[in-house]
Amino acid sequence: MKTLREVRIGETVKVVKLHGAGAVKRRIMDMGITKGIEIYVRKVAPLGDPVEITVRGYELSLRKADAEMIEVE
Repeated sequence: MKTLREVRIGETVKVVKLHGAGAVKRRIMDMGITKGIEIYVRKVAPLGDPVEITVRGYELSLRKADAEMIEVE
């Protein structure tokens, strides 16, 4: 299992599954991150938090904890 947090800068990955439950999972889905969507990793801050991605044509910053809940391939 590979999570979004483990993806390197410049890679494009596809979402396989969202882990987590309740409000946290709903918030991630509301940002446009759903199963089957491609995500491009643009930048990672020096300490690894946050991760800047491009999803559905817009830029988004995610915390490490949220990125770990997104399983990718």
